[in-house]
Amino acid sequence: MPNIEVSKPTATPARRTHNIFEALHDEMDRVFERFEYGWPRLPSLFRAGNGGEALVPELDVHENAKAVTIEADVPGVDEKDISVTLANGILTIKGEKKHEHEEKKENYYLCERSFGSFERSVRLPDTVDEGKVEARFDKGVLRITAAKKPEAVKAEKKIEIKKL
Repeated sequence: MPNIEVSKPTATPARRTHNIFEALHDEMDRVFERFEYGWPRLPSLFRAGNGGEALVPELDVHENAKAVTIEADVPGVDEKDISVTLANGILTIKGEKKHEHEEKKENYYLCERSFGSFERSVRLPDTVDEGKVEARFDKGVLRITAAKKPEAVKAEKKIEIKKL
């Protein structure tokens, strides 16, 4: 499997501890976060950070013989508030979540607003054809498919099994 680098979210606070088991647990969490495989800490768009919650969408990166697929869960984010760019082999997903709730009743008025932005980057392998990258957005999931170059897609060869 080629090296696919995924940027580490900056929302995870650094902790110092004197308990060896907590330190080992924290290091194992960091290892799994680097690979973006395993179990995410929080299964949502928000993760706890130094100043409260930070927007950090979970990424799933899959590869097969023909393409690399990146899926980002971005619930509550509109398609028009997301941008996907590719430069020098690095795919960058940027977005902004905006929410406003307004309620007017006879005795009160309620108006709540929340917003935040995020950015995630993935280094694509050299086997990807940068001219054949497409993005689709459906029901809060952004799916990016990067097709591989024809020379990178190897034809399967059937090997005959002979009797001795």
